[in-house]
Amino acid sequence: MTPTIADTIDQLTRDITPPSEAWRSKARARLDTLTKPLGSLGRLEDLAAQVVAIREGRLASPSGPIGKSVYVFAADHGITAEGVSAYPREVTHQMVLNFLAQGAAVNVLARLHGVELHVVDVGVDADFRGVAGLHHHKVANGTRNMLREEAMDDGQLEQALGVGATLAAEAGAAGQSLVAIGEMGIGNTTSASVITCALTGAPPELATGRGTGLDSAAHQRKIGVVRDVLVKHSLDLSRPLQPLEILCRVGGLEIAAMTGMVLAASSHKLAVVVDGFISTAAAALAVAIEPKALGYLIAGHRSQEPGHALLLEHLNLIPVLALDMRLGEGTGAVLAISIVESAICLYTQMATFTSAGVSEASE
Repeated sequence: MTPTIADTIDQLTRDITPPSEAWRSKARARLDTLTKPLGSLGRLEDLAAQVVAIREGRLASPSGPIGKSVYVFAADHGITAEGVSAYPREVTHQMVLNFLAQGAAVNVLARLHGVELHVVDVGVDADFRGVAGLHHHKVANGTRNMLREEAMDDGQLEQALGVGATLAAEAGAAGQSLVAIGEMGIGNTTSASVITCALTGAPPELATGRGTGLDSAAHQRKIGVVRDVLVKHSLDLSRPLQPLEILCRVGGLEIAAMTGMVLAASSHKLAVVVDGFISTAAAALAVAIEPKALGYLIAGHRSQEPGHALLLEHLNLIPVLALDMRLGEGTGAVLAISIVESAICLYTQMATFTSAGVSEASE
């Protein structure tokens, strides 16, 4: 990789430290004083303690109790030329307009749960000049066809990583505590499948799902494309794999941007709620770059995509929800934020045995 990318990665990772174990212990101690049997809130207690450890006790935002936002990164993929999706490439552009018109599932859920929604054009093959309400960060009009050549060059990768990093810094400055990453990009499950194989060693048959709803014949063709891409770029575990090399060869611009956001959010001590398969591929690349970023991740849900389960196991993350979703957009992450927020509110607002005058359990 060029010195420029090396400098970018150094800047993104130099301030990442693990979440504070001292603050996690304080959180556990407080949870044990609340008016409930010890451990009776189950994983909610784990989530609360994790966020307290990440935020080092700083849970409030200037505008309310908990600052929370979701970033939907949109980009196109050259691999769609190989017929790997049931939907045409133009749907990426159309769905971005749908997000801005408040008509998508993530709009409904974000509005319901009070989560700020940010839509980011990092690589859509469309002209959005003059379109309001969109974060304009286009790096290119999509990636190149990774079956024929590298998906992006070093300069594009550096730019895309920087997009996510910039938005994470802005989220931190705005007082956010929870940031969710989601995506929109026709063809991106193929990219995520290749990344999953490269990171975990799983065969294409296990890592490649039906995406947006392929029939059996198209699914088999997609598996074949994933296998051919792995061969084309020599992405096997017989040699050490560099995550930036994987991103350049087979990644998406939105995947690179989410990778940058995970790394920068970790350095700013923000909890990152990861959505589905594609978002988790980005998170796994971020952890491959800097393992200390793992402590900042919360897996929002487990999707129907088979590769997602492989990545969650690879990262040793237990998803908050399992609802058989496969929509993307950040929808599962936004639903999970409502659970995480509930855990934080219980932690901060429940009475203790002492304050409520309630007798504790006898030993």
